[in-house]
Amino acid sequence: MSVVKVKELIGISPKSFDDALAEAIKQACQQKKNVTGAKILGQSVTIKDGKIVEYKVNVNIAYLWEKKLHKK
Repeated sequence: MSVVKVKELIGISPKSFDDALAEAIKQACQQKKNVTGAKILGQSVTIKDGKIVEYKVNVNIAYLWEKKLHKK
């Protein structure tokens, strides 16, 4: 049996939603070696002087729960 844990992250990029998503996944994979999937929860932008300056993607990152790391 397996257990999957989910963590919510927000990826941010000055270029695009795709880059923001890629950044969130990249950071998650650097922290956890057992990332199994991602689900986009929402997207938003920051606007300054009438122009988009940041793209943001809220994403749930799923990874396998490693019981041996969490024993008390």
